[in-house]
Amino acid sequence: MKRIGLLGSTGSIGTQTLDIIREHREEFELITMSVGRNLDLAIQQIEEFKPKLVSVISKEDKDKLAMQCSSEVRFVDGKHGLIEVAAFHEVDILVNAVIGSVGLEPTLAAIKEGKPIAIANKETLVTAGHLVTAAAQKYQVSLLPVDSEHSAIFQALNGERYEDIDRLILTASGGSFRDLSREQLQGVTVEQALNHPNWSMGAKITIDSATMMNKGLEVIEAHWLFQVPYEKIDVLLHKESIIHSMVEFHDKSVMAQLGTPDMRVPIQYALTYPKRLERRNTERLNLWEVGKLHFQPLDVERFKAISYAFEAGKRGGSFPTVLNAANEEAVAAFLHNKISFLEIECLIEQALEYHEGIKQPSLEEIMEIDQLTRAFIHSKID
Repeated sequence: MKRIGLLGSTGSIGTQTLDIIREHREEFELITMSVGRNLDLAIQQIEEFKPKLVSVISKEDKDKLAMQCSSEVRFVDGKHGLIEVAAFHEVDILVNAVIGSVGLEPTLAAIKEGKPIAIANKETLVTAGHLVTAAAQKYQVSLLPVDSEHSAIFQALNGERYEDIDRLILTASGGSFRDLSREQLQGVTVEQALNHPNWSMGAKITIDSATMMNKGLEVIEAHWLFQVPYEKIDVLLHKESIIHSMVEFHDKSVMAQLGTPDMRVPIQYALTYPKRLERRNTERLNLWEVGKLHFQPLDVERFKAISYAFEAGKRGGSFPTVLNAANEEAVAAFLHNKISFLEIECLIEQALEYHEGIKQPSLEEIMEIDQLTRAFIHSKID
């Protein structure tokens, strides 16, 4: 029985993680979880899975849940609550499924306690990849990728030597607006941006997919997870989302991982590695039904956000922290109809130009830069 800690239980990855626990109750037990604003769903999850420790955002939420749930559940709140949930002594593996840089400190705390990390929160590695990977190495903790792209690379590398890698090829669906020109993006709505053609995801990730910033963040994440320089990471548009990513080796052999678009597959693999459990409710991939697969090179002039991600990654240091914080605030502003879709990119570019980098920022410096960047974006919006 593997005991699970789950950050972000009410989000898209969190609910799909609970699907896996529900399907394989003989294999998994939910021990701790953190929840966001959806308290009604949180109550249902607590009643079904009966975790021992639950973290919420505020004291008010803690008091509300404590009144409605079993007295056997202990509630904590705020940043310290997240850290307690992540590092709880009974947890065997932590699933980091929260959105944004809020996942950084709990992840570091769990690593120090020797917990393997199933990481779906790409912002943790983007914001402080050098700190997270160094801590994982120091405490001999595995970082198991949950994103479908990184899981595909991880699987393609099974039994291979990292020094034989010639190129990582991340595939991208292109998001909601993949067939539109930049001129056609003028005036697109939030509702249109949230209509992803392939995947069912949370609002923030879906907007990131539409701007292609999601793929840019994944490039930085891949750099840290697989210790591959940015010059050896490519992005390929593949609208069917059947090939989830590829690895090319020095001998020009290419290994790819294929499957129908279902995030429960990479989540489950991270939880069971190196074993594989049956997926009873995932559609089988029949290539004769798919018929054709389409590919095209990435146009960085059309998808400018990904060029900013490559730039920030190559400059290194504190620049990825700025990239992530600026993007989070700009996307939030778009979702609240405060800025246009194309202004997301403009704000990110301005934040990167404004920032004076630090080569090896400490955790304290990263948190300060994160807040300063958010204030800078707000100053441009308000």
